[in-house]
Amino acid sequence: MNNGRVAVVTGGASGIGKAVVRNLCSDGFSVAVIYNRSEAEAKALASELSATGSNIKVYKADISVSEQVNRVINEIKEDMGTPYLLVNNSGIAQQKLFTDITDEDWHNMINVNLSGAFFMCRAVLPFMIHEKQGRIINISSMWGQVGASCEVHYSASKAGLIGLTKALAQEVAPSGITVNCVAPGAIDTKMMASFSDEDKSALCEEIPVGRLGKADEIASAVSFLASDNASYVTGQVIGVNGGMVV
Repeated sequence: MNNGRVAVVTGGASGIGKAVVRNLCSDGFSVAVIYNRSEAEAKALASELSATGSNIKVYKADISVSEQVNRVINEIKEDMGTPYLLVNNSGIAQQKLFTDITDEDWHNMINVNLSGAFFMCRAVLPFMIHEKQGRIINISSMWGQVGASCEVHYSASKAGLIGLTKALAQEVAPSGITVNCVAPGAIDTKMMASFSDEDKSALCEEIPVGRLGKADEIASAVSFLASDNASYVTGQVIGVNGGMVV
């Protein structure tokens, strides 16, 4: 158990983030959930988990805006204490032919998926460095490892997150901080809402284990990296993809 260590999870109101929040509460963390648009879902989750004795609070912020990130991290520190764990989970996805990607599409993707994680890391690191301990876990994608047709901007943002992970891990390791990355494969969440049942079946045929992944399976990898058992693991990309990328 983590005895109330403070965990900050971006995009923690639904999908993978929601599963991560549930696990971290179960692991004994005090959890700060950052949401942008999913206010009702965030508050419902907090109410549910608070009723079981978990210490969980929700905060609204657009992580693509550095001023909002700095504000919310200071609020969390005042309310809950110094963050020990940061899970950069917020992300958006979009499928488009490369020649159809607009400037706005590109900037939105990079701002949320990559700049948002950068702003979050920059905001929490001074506190972690002061404490000489901390964990940062970035949620990338298997497409950040190998690239996906018709998802160039998404793949680029997630590849950037892997590069950020590896470089930052080397920089902050002497301060007692680990930085790792989880790269999910095809996970059955709202992000796949545009896929028909036929599309999903066809996709499952391409996955060696023969099925879509579950959000809980990503959350379990996060819980491991957040645990004391992973204190010697840093700068790594943990693929949870059913064998699709090896």
